Amino acid sequence: MAIIKIRNTAIDLDAAEIPNIDASKITTGTISSNRISGLPASSISSGTFADARIASSNVSQHATSFDDNKIVNDLSTLALRQASDGNRSAYNTNSQYVDVFQDSTGITSLTNTSRASDEYMASVVADANTKLLLSFDSSETGKEGDDASNITVAEGGNNNGVLTSSVKKYGNNALHLPDSAALVLTPNSNAIFGSASNTDFTIEFWHKSTGGAGDYRALFVKGNHTGNVKDFRAYYALNMTTLYFDVEIGNGNYGITATGLDNVATQFNHYAFVRQGSNIRLYYNGVQKGSTSIGTGTLDAAYSTIQFGKSYIANGTSYAHGYWDDFRISNIARYPDGTSFTPPTAGFTLVTANATGSFESNAITAPSSVSSMGAIITYQDQAGTNALNTDIVLKLSADGGSNYTTATLTALPDFSTGIKMAKVNDLSVTAGTSLKYKIEFANQASGSKEARIRGVSLQY
Repeated sequence: MAIIKIRNTAIDLDAAEIPNIDASKITTGTISSNRISGLPASSISSGTFADARIASSNVSQHATSFDDNKIVNDLSTLALRQASDGNRSAYNTNSQYVDVFQDSTGITSLTNTSRASDEYMASVVADANTKLLLSFDSSETGKEGDDASNITVAEGGNNNGVLTSSVKKYGNNALHLPDSAALVLTPNSNAIFGSASNTDFTIEFWHKSTGGAGDYRALFVKGNHTGNVKDFRAYYALNMTTLYFDVEIGNGNYGITATGLDNVATQFNHYAFVRQGSNIRLYYNGVQKGSTSIGTGTLDAAYSTIQFGKSYIANGTSYAHGYWDDFRISNIARYPDGTSFTPPTAGFTLVTANATGSFESNAITAPSSVSSMGAIITYQDQAGTNALNTDIVLKLSADGGSNYTTATLTALPDFSTGIKMAKVNDLSVTAGTSLKYKIEFANQASGSKEARIRGVSLQY
């Protein structure tokens, strides 16, 4: 019996009713989204597919990916260079934040870290509280301080102090004043104490006595070294066991008398004279030996001369013979409240060295939620070689610092001579719109490993 084939457009068959249809039979037309569910796309030579019928992987496998990190990094580098050249404060765009530390407007939460006036961040930083420092380690005796140009050494007369390496406390040398010798310095008073001399200060040094001449033994005096006029003065009585500290504040004279001091001639002893608010204090080897209230008056600053080893007392000229080392004046009360302390165990320096430290940026508001961030930093090996991700650690956050993700920094070519660069791209972070970075220092030490962060550019 012959098979009769009937063409009927009204018959509507689904995929289950025609399970083994040869795909090659379909060469033209349009297949709707609910007609043949398993038909491979390769079987269609013309026409269109309905939306959502082609998996994304079927498209992406034929697409070439594009990495924009090189472009982003170049733009960040250009932004850092422009900000450096233009001395710009911290700023942000729609997708970038740049800070070269021209000022402190973009940073917060500084821990053992400071911004230097030379526009960098570090945990080994200049000690801004030291206003005059004489280490006596150089033949140019008065060269160190807040402004070296403000310090001169007087010539002639009895200014025949010498530097010696045979008797010293720290460093290379100490100042030796033999019989009837003195050392006169003429620094600028305002450079040391500030124009308003009613703030805290600390005057400290090491001294070993070899006797003296006259009625008293004058350790140092700030005042008129040709007459009995002073702003402040420290001197021993003849017995060398009683020490006086006199200060002129406003119209008043104030003094401290410390008795029972020993070992004056057998060793270097640490002396500290401190103003803390309305009090002055005298410390000997870390122990307060006396204090008195002086009110809130202004320290007399009529005389800018500082002199070691010689003073004019009421009964005539008095000298102190011996050795001085590491003389420092600070504009803070380094030893407050009469509390005993351990005297410094190393020579004074003009830097404060913190082995660790950190700082953060202020929060930057992103235009939309961010879950991936990048950054470029510029930095300087001021001393030693700082290892990325060990000595310098970068962390990024998009939720205001609640959660930081530690980056793995990769070195880039140098930004400029002596200034290095490092980057991180596409770091996954906890999503948010409040962006911050944090930089941590480790293993820092003055002269052996010092990192300086010169700039940061965030990418988001």
